[in-house]
Amino acid sequence: MSSAELYARALKVIPGGVNSPVRAMKAVGLDEPLFAASGEGAYLEDAEGRRYLDWVLSWGPLIFGHADPETVEAVIASAREGTTFGTATEREVELAEAIVGAVPSVEMVRLVSSGTEAAMTALRLARAATGREPFLRFRGNYHGHADPFLSEAGSGVRTLGLEAGGEGRVVDYNDLEAAEREIDGAACIFVEPVAGNMGVVPPAEGFLEGLRELCDESGALLVFDEVITGFRVARGGAQERFGVLPDLSVLGKIVGGGLPLAAFGGRAELMERLAPAGDVYQAGTLSGNPLATAAGLSVLRRLTPAVYEQLEAKGRRLDALAQFGRFERVGAMATLFVDDYPALFRHLFERGIYLAPSQNEAMFLSTAHGDEEIDRTIEAVAAFFS
Repeated sequence: MSSAELYARALKVIPGGVNSPVRAMKAVGLDEPLFAASGEGAYLEDAEGRRYLDWVLSWGPLIFGHADPETVEAVIASAREGTTFGTATEREVELAEAIVGAVPSVEMVRLVSSGTEAAMTALRLARAATGREPFLRFRGNYHGHADPFLSEAGSGVRTLGLEAGGEGRVVDYNDLEAAEREIDGAACIFVEPVAGNMGVVPPAEGFLEGLRELCDESGALLVFDEVITGFRVARGGAQERFGVLPDLSVLGKIVGGGLPLAAFGGRAELMERLAPAGDVYQAGTLSGNPLATAAGLSVLRRLTPAVYEQLEAKGRRLDALAQFGRFERVGAMATLFVDDYPALFRHLFERGIYLAPSQNEAMFLSTAHGDEEIDRTIEAVAAFFS
């Protein structure tokens, strides 16, 4: 069935024809979203059998590429034992131990099902721990679609030109002086340590360190949203890469191995405020789902220093894109900023190369991207500018 036919059917039963706004392609001048049928390694095949070199990778989780055999086998084996139990399992403990062992600031962790859920509960916990309601965040950062986080957020909100009410004090990313002016009485600072939802924007020198100092001085908590950067820019995330430790961390994407799983964690005395140990309520029927924990463990156990050396080497090769515009890269995530992104997107899409249908999103490297895929992408971008 053609994409047009599938889209026509979807419009009748799904608002806008998609289950997440960032899948829509009107912002890049196309009518229908890409309907995926299968993926393998660095490639994705659509419902009409067209094959694309994929730089989206489900928006970042697939660090070993599509249909990674070890992850698939782990999920199949888990499914044979049962798809959900609604009670504790051994793998939940194992995945929590793996996260605590990898992420420098995390002493205890709670597993949930989405990054939005993790972020909104981390905010609830910060407010309870400090006894304060206001919080500070940064224009263009995205922390999920819970109400407090949506005004002037990144990603789909920016791409679609939407605006929603939010409760946070919002200042510009990398503006430490603005943060200092707004910190008084705040429960926490919420920040993407590397912005990934307004394109990849690295933290300015001293920015993360400055936020840590502001929080220490004011009594606010520092919350790193590492949904994108966690296990991607380093095994221990951006906090390992930049050497700045938050009080709470929000994780997603890679931590679930490509299945719906997220987490938040931090110092033990903060995390023990959560029910049933403490008075801050959070619950989820499918939290720690056995299929998702199987996938997450399969991935996390293989993220060795050699994997990150390999990804960094691939990234350096991709740095050749800098000749065509402003190119930002931190580890295995990158963005090429150009004046006419929709035209570049369509040019590449017609040639079987799939970027995110938004300038506000990253390109994601995986171990499945080889020299051939990187060189093909650079050559196709060069052809656009020639």
